[in-house]
Amino acid sequence: MRTSIRTALTAGGIAVAIVAGATGLETIRQGHAAESPSLASAPAPALATQQTQEAVAGPETLSRAFRKASREAMASVVFVQVETERRVASLPLPFGNQNQQPQVVPQYGSGSGVIFREDGFILTNNHVVEGATNVRVTLQDGREFSAEVVGRDPRTDIAVVRVEAADLPAATLGNADLMQVGDWVVALGYPLSLGSTATAGIVSAKGRSLGILRQNGEVDPEMTLEAFLQTDAAINPGNSGGPLVDLEGRVIGINTAIASRTGYYQGYGFAVPVNLAKRVADDLIEHGEYRRPRLGVGVQSLSQADVEVYKLPSNKGAEVIQVEAGGPGEKAGLELGDVIVTLDEKPVEDSNQLIEMLAVYQPGQKIDLEIYREGRKRPVEATLGVFDSGRRVDQVASAPREERVGKLGFAATNITDRIAQRFGLETTNGVVVTEVNPRSGAAPYLSPGLVVERVNGARINSVEDLEAASNSVRDGAAVSMVVRYPDGTQRIVNYRPSN
Repeated sequence: MRTSIRTALTAGGIAVAIVAGATGLETIRQGHAAESPSLASAPAPALATQQTQEAVAGPETLSRAFRKASREAMASVVFVQVETERRVASLPLPFGNQNQQPQVVPQYGSGSGVIFREDGFILTNNHVVEGATNVRVTLQDGREFSAEVVGRDPRTDIAVVRVEAADLPAATLGNADLMQVGDWVVALGYPLSLGSTATAGIVSAKGRSLGILRQNGEVDPEMTLEAFLQTDAAINPGNSGGPLVDLEGRVIGINTAIASRTGYYQGYGFAVPVNLAKRVADDLIEHGEYRRPRLGVGVQSLSQADVEVYKLPSNKGAEVIQVEAGGPGEKAGLELGDVIVTLDEKPVEDSNQLIEMLAVYQPGQKIDLEIYREGRKRPVEATLGVFDSGRRVDQVASAPREERVGKLGFAATNITDRIAQRFGLETTNGVVVTEVNPRSGAAPYLSPGLVVERVNGARINSVEDLEAASNSVRDGAAVSMVVRYPDGTQRIVNYRPSN
C-alpha cells in the first residue's frame, strides 16, 4: 500500500491519505524575485532601538533552532524502497488456453524511516513495508543496504526493519507526552521522490483518531489504535515512516497520514507518538508482535449528562461503560459508571488519552487508578492483562446508543420466546428495546436489541416498570441506564432524553 490510499471523511470531500511513496510528481515552478539594490545597500538606521534589535534577533534565533533540529535529526533519516508483487489478469490468446493463470508483476513504492538503534534497527510505517518481497534502505551518506522486515503491527501502523550495519547514527527519541499544542516541530523524510526534505510547523492537536487504520483488511477494525499528533508541517506521499522532531532534534512522532482533498499536503498531517511507536517497536524486536496491555473495560469521554448524573466537578476523565467478565478491570473492582480521572497520578482528560496512556504499559504491570464513584474519589489498583490477536480493543464506544418509552426516547416490549429469537437473546425475561426515536437524546446511545436492566437505579423487569421509571424522570433531567447486549455484555448509558 505504498501508493496514496484515500478515504472520505466528510461529505465535503476531505480524505485521509496514508502518505507512502507517490506514483507521480506534479511539476512545480518556483520563482525568485530579484533583490532590490536600493534595499540591499541601504544602511541600517543610525538610531536603532533595542526593541528593534530584539525583533531582528528573534527570527535569527528561531532559524538557528530549526537548523539545529534538522541537522541533529537528518543524519538518522533513511529512504525506504520497497518491491511487492501484484497479480494481474493475463490477456486471453485468440486460439490458446482461455484459462490462463494470473500473472505476477512487480510493483514499487517508497517511504521514509528513522534509525533508532545504532545496530541497524529502523522505525517506519506498516503500510510502507506491508507485503514487501524486497526492501532496500539508503542512508544519508549514500550507503545502500538490503533490509529485513523484523516485524510490523497494522493496529498502530508501526513496523521495524533492520540492516546489517553497526555504529549507525541513531536518532535521539523524545517524549511526545511533553509536547503541547503550539510547540514548533520539523517533519523529515523523502516526500514525492524529491530527496531528503525538512518542513516546519507546529503541533496542532494531540490524541487525534481518524479511523484510517480501520481500513486495513488485515486486522479487526476494532483492534486499531489511533492517538495521532496533528501538525501543519508539510507531509506528503513519501514522508511515511519519517520522523517528526522537536527543536532539539528529538523524535516525537512517526509521520503516517494526511487529511486532504487531493492526496497531497493541505495543512493537516498526522504522526504516531514516539512513546507508542517505541513501545511497539521494542515488542516487535523481542516478541515478533505488539503485546498490547488490556484493562478489560470499555471507556468513553464524559458528556454533560454524565457530569450531572455522577455529580462530577468537571468533564475531565473516562467513564467505564463496559466491564469484561473476569477481566483485569473486574478483578480490580471497577464497575459500570466509574469515572477514571488519573492513571499513576497523571490526569486523564478523556477516553482517548486514557487509551493512549495505557498502550505504552507492559502486560502484567500494576497501575494505580483514581476514580469517582457515587460522587466520591477512591483509589483502584489493577494488573494489566494482554490482548489476544482476535480480541476487540478497549476504546471509545462509537456504536449507537438508543431508546424510547414516551419521554425516554425509545419503544420497548417484554421479552417473549419469539422476541428473544428475533434479537438473538438468551433470556426470555425483562424488556428489550425495539425502536428508537431518531430525534431524541437517546438516539446516539441505544439500539434495538438491547435489554434494559435498570433506569436511574430501579430494576426493570417489565414494560410497566419501564413506564414507571419514565414517569419519575423530571423534564430536562439526565437519565442513567444499565443495558445488556445480546452477548451478555453490560453497559451503562447516560443521556438527556430531550435534545
